[in-house]
Order: sequence, then C-alpha cells, then structure tokens
Amino acid sequence: MVDIAVVDYGMGNLRSVEQALRKVAPGMEIRVTDDAGVVADARRVVFPGQGAMPDCMREMDARGLRSAVLEAAHRKPFLGICIGLQMLFDHSTEGNVAGLGVLRGEVVRFASDLRDAQGNRLKVPHMGWNRVRRIEHPASPSGDAAVAPSPSGTKAGFREACFPPPESDGGVTPSVGRGAGLGRGSALEHPLWAGIEQDARFYFVHSYYVQPRDAGIVQATSDYPQPFVCAVARDNLFAVQFHPEKSAAAGLRLLQNFVNWNPV
Repeated sequence: MVDIAVVDYGMGNLRSVEQALRKVAPGMEIRVTDDAGVVADARRVVFPGQGAMPDCMREMDARGLRSAVLEAAHRKPFLGICIGLQMLFDHSTEGNVAGLGVLRGEVVRFASDLRDAQGNRLKVPHMGWNRVRRIEHPASPSGDAAVAPSPSGTKAGFREACFPPPESDGGVTPSVGRGAGLGRGSALEHPLWAGIEQDARFYFVHSYYVQPRDAGIVQATSDYPQPFVCAVARDNLFAVQFHPEKSAAAGLRLLQNFVNWNPV
C-alpha cells in the first residue's frame, strides 16, 4: 500500500507535484499512477492536472479512474489541485461538461473584459503570483451573518462574484454550513493552513474558477480583480485552484500539512 497516490490521467506534467511531495515527506512511498487499484488502496490521494475540463474528464474515464477518485474523495485525505479542484464540482461551462459532482456548484470562465483599478486590461488566463485570503466562517451563522463572509470585510459584490445565482427549485441561496470538516459553527482554522500567514502568495494558472453552492465549504479567495473562490474543504477533502507545488515555501508548507493531516 502506497502512502500517497498522485492520480495521473495524462493531463499535465506531474513531476513537480511528485518532487514537492518527496521533499516534504521523504519517508513516505509516493507514486504517480494511472492504476485505479493503487489509487483505491493508497492512504492519501492527490488529484492534480492541467488542461481543458472536457479533455480531463474524458481521459480520467478512459483510464477507468472515476470510481477510485470518487471513493477517495469521500473516504480518505484528498487534495485536489488546479483542474483537480474544478473536476470535483457538478458542471463546467468549459465545453458544457459534467464534473464528478462531489461538490455542488459551477465552474465558470473569467470575463473577457477584466480591468484593474487603474483601468488596465487583465489577461485571461490568470497567470502568476497572487495573494490568498483565508475565510473565517461565523461561529453561529443566522440571519445577516449567514451571508457568505467577505475577506475584505464587506459583503457587497462578494456573493455575486463567488457564488452562482439562487436555484430555481425553492430559491435556496448558498449558506454557511458544515464545510471544512470542522463542524457547524466552528471558527477553527483548517489544519492545512497551519504555519501559512494570511495573504500569502501562491502561483496560479487558470481561465476558469469555481462557484460553490455551499458557502460553508469556502476556505479562501483571491482577487482578479473581483474575489473568486480558490480553496474549498469538506470533511476529508481539501482542494485549491493554485499550484502549491510551484508556490515556494507557502506551497510546500500546505503540502506538508496535507501529509500530516488526519481528518476524522
């Protein structure tokens, strides 16, 4: 049984992920694999990747990895990276393709006319270093406190940027709930942020971002130029839009925290 399986479905160079994990976990057996049996038996699973969502879903299914990935996402320490975050959600507008449906929500593209505060055009894909602001969920969400918390301290525009519109079946809006595996109403910080300072910089390369239905799973946001969700967590699962393996000390610390994480 391997300690950490890095899922290889043929999308992206996974050598940097493997090297970073070996650096933070030198005593563990780490294997980059497209073998569903190895993924199923591994103690921990890392689900990275790059590329277009339709291609990623097709290649994952072609290798017979879907069931093993789904089981891992529900049962063992699981880290999604970049497209590995997006594939966990219900649906992507990139190619109008269904995701794995582990988490509820949409994957949408950045607008083509983005501009910064000075009016300068911002390129898509969003590429380079950017600050990541962790979310502190209210201790007892109710009424106005149940609005998704804003990293800037203001609610205006935050929900619209980060979350999809209410569903038609009952008009339910996203609510702060049981995300992060910390229990409803908990103000505890997720263990994967240990030793990482607020507004630490991480490396991004992406044109699409996730809009979760449940604000309670949101762990962090970044700005481009409006806030977007860049990290989510629920129970045994943690997933990020940025690349920790390319994010210097902060990224290595997050990977080390994952290696040491033992969710209940």
